[in-house]
Amino acid sequence: MLLKHTINFLLGFTLIEQSDIVTVLIVVVIFFSILLILGIRKSYKLKKENERLDKISEEIAKQKMKFLTWVSQLPIYPRKN
Repeated sequence: MLLKHTINFLLGFTLIEQSDIVTVLIVVVIFFSILLILGIRKSYKLKKENERLDKISEEIAKQKMKFLTWVSQLPIYPRKN
């Protein structure tokens, strides 16, 4: 503590003030908060898109199953060569 005051007295200024550190930390917290919010927003959008694609996939599977059951019910006639 005494050493710090002695160095400050001899140099006449401090290299980094506490307010500078607080300012930098505030900027860093704001930056990462924005990134976090954007990430959560993107995750929500991707979840909604995934649900939409799942519904489409289920509909296509149902249509395919209907078509296959229809084809399987067709009469099969032997070919005449």
